[in-house]
Amino acid sequence: MSISSALSAGVSGLAANSARLANISDNIANSGTYGYKRMETSFESMVIGQTGGGAYTAGGVRTTASRAIDQRGSLVPADHPLDIAVSGRGMLPVASSAALASDAAPELIMTTTGSFRPDDQGYLRTSSGLVLMGWPANADGTIPSQPRDSATGLQPIMVNASQTMADPTTRISLPVNLPADDAIGGAAGDAWEMEVEYFGNLGNSEKMTIVFTPEVTGPPGTRSNSWTMDIFDSAIIDDPATPADESLIGTYRLEFDDSQAAGGTLAAVTTISGGAYDPATGLLTVPGANGPMTVELGRYGDSQGITQLSASFSPANVTRNGSPVGNLTALELDENGYLQATYDTGFTRILYQVPLVDVPNPNGLVAMDNQTYKVSPGSGAFYLWDAGDGPTGAIAGYARESSTTDVAAELTDLIQTQRAYTSNAKVIQTVDEMLQETANLKR
Repeated sequence: MSISSALSAGVSGLAANSARLANISDNIANSGTYGYKRMETSFESMVIGQTGGGAYTAGGVRTTASRAIDQRGSLVPADHPLDIAVSGRGMLPVASSAALASDAAPELIMTTTGSFRPDDQGYLRTSSGLVLMGWPANADGTIPSQPRDSATGLQPIMVNASQTMADPTTRISLPVNLPADDAIGGAAGDAWEMEVEYFGNLGNSEKMTIVFTPEVTGPPGTRSNSWTMDIFDSAIIDDPATPADESLIGTYRLEFDDSQAAGGTLAAVTTISGGAYDPATGLLTVPGANGPMTVELGRYGDSQGITQLSASFSPANVTRNGSPVGNLTALELDENGYLQATYDTGFTRILYQVPLVDVPNPNGLVAMDNQTYKVSPGSGAFYLWDAGDGPTGAIAGYARESSTTDVAAELTDLIQTQRAYTSNAKVIQTVDEMLQETANLKR
């Protein structure tokens, strides 16, 4: 009977608008929640069909609720480098701190934003207990190859706030000038000595001594344009029982071109002892006490490298990398997902790389507490991308992602929902009155 189906349709309308009201209330309640993805309510009609004679039977309505996970909120500036968000597609891999306490591998969950701070154990976690995951770097700051379709390589990021780190010296640059007149035959041929401080593998200060001796064996007044360079490493302890000086790690013959075109630049390097010189890069490698050390002389004809000009000996422009032991002062996650530690010596080092998780259908993810999500059959399998690579966006520090709730639009939907609910209630009231009239026919 059509009047009965109208009652059922009215009841389904009340239920549908009640469901929509619940979603609206959730959206408004989370309008200030960072990373919140609004709920959307879709109405779908139900058709029972027509009976003979053209009579219509009302089917009613039903609702489906879905979370718009692929929508992105605007980025809100923050005042801490570990307040991070994803600018574009992709999510941050996280794990719950409760899951880390168990012996089993933590389940991979993901979020689009978070305010991470080191806890009492050094883990980077949010106040709600989400621990940031990443790939640990090697000692030299490189990231080893990791599986991209599995979370087995991911580890909870842990940083000791009292951490100290040394940055060993691996390269010394020698843009010095050797006095051209010292290499004239018949001159005194005094050697020039310079000392370069460098830092060993343990952060200890060491000294490398470099001695330049001109060749003055030619006829008086003739410039040889040739020097002998001896390199000594103070970290190598000389054995008195050994006649040779063991701290001598390299001896080289340097020849310079005094032609008008070359203007006193390096023309040839001959290795007498020690590592070889590479003319393509202008580098030579010597076997130091703390491992191989690269010394930059400059390429042949390079005016920015070592030169022989009619000027004084000038070692002031010598530079080297490395630093002594430093204390951790700051952590920052860059746009490519590299977590960099800065020490009070100015040294920076990569500790972890945070990849971005992406799935074919973000809206198919299963929503969990604290604006987190996990993979489901509807989302498809995940893949770990480098931030800014493939379809993923960049990681933004000093930022949080705002809620996708538009309060004005939700209030408009609230008014519509209220009117629709009232109208459905009126339908039920009318059906009740009509049924009452039908019941009164027996009187």
